[in-house]
Amino acid sequence: MKTRIALNKIILVLLLLLCVSSVFGLVPTGSSVYLIKSISGSDVSTADTAIINHYIRQGSHYLSKSHLKLELVDSYIDSALSFCEKKNIEIPAYLHLLEAEYSFQIGDFTISEEESKLAEQNAEKNGDLLILVRTLQFKGKYYLRTGYFKESRDAFMKSIEISRQNKIKGIVPSGYAGVADVLNAAGDIKGYRHTLELMIESSFAENDSLKAETGLLWLGNSYSEGKEFFKADSVLRKCLALSFLTKHTYFTSFSSANIGWGFYCNKLYDSSLYYYNKSLDYSLPGNHVSISDNSLGNMGTIFRDLGKKSKAIVYYEKSLEQAKTINDWYTLSWVYNDMNKLYLDTKDTSKAYLCYVLYKEYNDSVLIKKSSQGLTDARIRYEADNHNKEIALLSLRLKNNRLLNIGFTGLIVLIAVIAILIIRGAKNEERRRLSELNRQISEMTQANLRQQMNPHFIFNTLNSIQYYMFQHDKLATNIYLTKFSSLMRKVLENSQHTSVSLRDELDALTLYLELECLRFKDKFEYVVTVDEEIDPLLYKVPTMLIQPYVENSICHGLKHFEGKGAVKIDIKLGKEILICTIEDNGIGREAAREKGKADGIEHNSLGTRITSSRLDLVNSLYGTSLKTVYTDLTNENGEPAGTRVEIQIPIMT
Repeated sequence: MKTRIALNKIILVLLLLLCVSSVFGLVPTGSSVYLIKSISGSDVSTADTAIINHYIRQGSHYLSKSHLKLELVDSYIDSALSFCEKKNIEIPAYLHLLEAEYSFQIGDFTISEEESKLAEQNAEKNGDLLILVRTLQFKGKYYLRTGYFKESRDAFMKSIEISRQNKIKGIVPSGYAGVADVLNAAGDIKGYRHTLELMIESSFAENDSLKAETGLLWLGNSYSEGKEFFKADSVLRKCLALSFLTKHTYFTSFSSANIGWGFYCNKLYDSSLYYYNKSLDYSLPGNHVSISDNSLGNMGTIFRDLGKKSKAIVYYEKSLEQAKTINDWYTLSWVYNDMNKLYLDTKDTSKAYLCYVLYKEYNDSVLIKKSSQGLTDARIRYEADNHNKEIALLSLRLKNNRLLNIGFTGLIVLIAVIAILIIRGAKNEERRRLSELNRQISEMTQANLRQQMNPHFIFNTLNSIQYYMFQHDKLATNIYLTKFSSLMRKVLENSQHTSVSLRDELDALTLYLELECLRFKDKFEYVVTVDEEIDPLLYKVPTMLIQPYVENSICHGLKHFEGKGAVKIDIKLGKEILICTIEDNGIGREAAREKGKADGIEHNSLGTRITSSRLDLVNSLYGTSLKTVYTDLTNENGEPAGTRVEIQIPIMT
């Protein structure tokens, strides 16, 4: 605190010297000066105006992306506010806007919205049109971030209208860019593209080449994503030609890479390679790593498709090397996946396996990042919506108080009833939104649990492949890999969904059982029966729910069983549930625990623990009370004769 006060005093002295110097022509002037008035309406001195303007400009400078230092921004805002209070000066609109932008950066959306409204009111009152349109564009960005698409679009369009009426340059293209973001977020592709065309047109009208290139690139990308490659090529070539004139290497490399992608999708490999090479000519010197690593990876895939495997590996490795420098998980994920396919084609199963494991690792990181971002967005929108409801409720209470002062008794009673109904409705809506948020969190948690279970299951299965490879049993390895790849494809397809059809679940389970039979050299046999009343296509079950229990029966019940093992999976229709019974003739749970202790291993199946957690989430999500029942089987002599597990699964259609 002492350091901060000392700094403010030093700045104040320097600014006073600056003002004196400006009066005598010692310091050049010409910087932006923001409209400042005293609270009483009298004029503010030139020195005071200069000090406040300096604080605002410095705060804005350190809030920019290239110089972001939030602690300095906070310091300059506090200094400006303290100076205004001391000198009895009205807080200028641009200072309110600076506070709104700073609060937005630190995640305080309530203060951000309040300050942006004050900035708009102040700017309108004093006729400060430039700050008014800047504030409107900030509000457009704020509403887009908090999920209010209509309000966001209205704010951007209002800034465009005012700028055109008053011939304010530099605002219209940015406004159209904001509207385009809103329409893209809302899924209106046609409106998004039309708005980008307006953005490009207004950018050329104002000689703003940077925004013109941005609009052309966005529009070209939109056509590429829609597989309209002819239109994409036409737009991207305009962006490329303009970037050559402006020497903006980012747009040159990005548009060249996207043109190359269009040629690749149409199997014109020579043309595709030409444009990817051109992209590298600009992205590598310009240090645009996210573009160069993607271009190198795509060139590797082109050479793979042309049958030039060794050359493809060279480009893949260059792509991976660059992607790792910026932690580009998306590029690392798809490049390792393409390398996995290449090594499978060349029968190099060892490298294919390694690439697949790395692909899965980086792909999981991408999925986790998306899930985290989704939770963050949900929280932000929830807080913003809650804040707006509080404001609405406060306004209603003030209105009721004014009506109470009038003294109309009958009207007061009516308003009280309406207020109670509105408050109750608001609370019910709040409970509904909170319930919906909890449901989304539960679904995301289920997805995270599936992501934990899949690697556990995959690595257990891959142990057998490694064994056959070490035994140099090529036939068994090929058979195992074929079935394993089919199983992995099925698992990856199923894991994208919270629930899948019973048929898909049983298909994956059957493939797993076939692999385990191979692994244990037909040590056991299995039977899967489904009640005739059950339609496997109609009924859905949570993904990967049954397999961990079957795995437990095999790995702990039958592994140490000396005779011929047997696993029976029986699915019957109960009242609003499916009853899945898994029965084995193994050594039983108690003997399995003793074996584990003898081997120095504490038996605690990760798969079944995760599945149990998922059942708890399903119960919470759907209001059910499903459970798993274990039964220890014995023979006529009372000796352990296996284990039966009954899983109650919710019916989903």
